[in-house]
Parts: sequence; structure tokens; C-alpha cells
Amino acid sequence: MKINDALTNKGQAQRGFTLLELVVVLFVVVLGFSVIGLNLSSGSDSTEIKATARDMVSALRYARGQALMTREENTVAIDLSNKNYTVSGRGKVYKIPETIEITVVTAQTELEGEGSANIRFFDDGSSTGGRITLEREKTAWQIDINWLTGQIELESK
Repeated sequence: MKINDALTNKGQAQRGFTLLELVVVLFVVVLGFSVIGLNLSSGSDSTEIKATARDMVSALRYARGQALMTREENTVAIDLSNKNYTVSGRGKVYKIPETIEITVVTAQTELEGEGSANIRFFDDGSSTGGRITLEREKTAWQIDINWLTGQIELESK
């Protein structure tokens, strides 16, 4: 019986973790959290540009809807130098974050001086058409406005 007791005690003494094993596990956990932290901080940049693009799409769709409802032209005016835009009939100025680069392609008649462009929606829902591109580092979103239908589409570039 003494041999069984010795084997049992030896088996119990080997249960547990060494200090080295605990240090390795803690290192892996800290490394994992640091990777997650880096991904979260870079994700906020892409979230901001996506939110800005969605806000612009919303403003464009609002302008188109107003043109259809009131049977009058409605315009979204984009000021590239001050990085903001307005919707006709609304007094609010919508800001575009300074870190986002914006380019606008529209009809020649809708360009106003240096750094200003309009997207105009007509009473039948059609528009002058165009493309608005929002870029920050490696992230880009593109808003396409169909001239014939006034349809607005947002896509990642």
C-alpha cells in the first residue's frame, strides 16, 4: 500500500503550471489585446469616412426627393476649399472632416469658381449627374449620381 500512496502523491505534485507556462500565456494574451487595439484605432478612420459618405448620400437623396415633391430644382452645393456642403432650402452647413480628400466630377455648368461644384436635381427626378469621391489614406468611397434617373449609389473603392 505504501507504493500506491507514493504514486498518488507524486501524481498530485505534478498537477499545476510552471511559472514559465504562466508567463508565456500572459505574453500571448497581452499580444492579442495589442493587436485588437491597433485594429480598433485604424477602424475609427474608416468608420468616419464611411459615415461622411453616407451623410452625403442622404443629403443628395433628400435633395432629389424635395425636387420631386415640390416640382422645383434642388441643389447640393459642395465647397471643396472649405470642405463643406449645403442643400438648397436648408440653412445648415454640413462639414467634411479635414483629413478626408474630396473630388467632384459634375457638369461644366455646375462648376462655380475655384473649388465649388453643384449637383442639381430637376423636378422630374433627373440630375446633372456626377461622381463624388471621398478618400483618406487607403480608404475611399465613391458616390455616383446618374444624370438620367437621379439615382444615387454608394460604393467602396
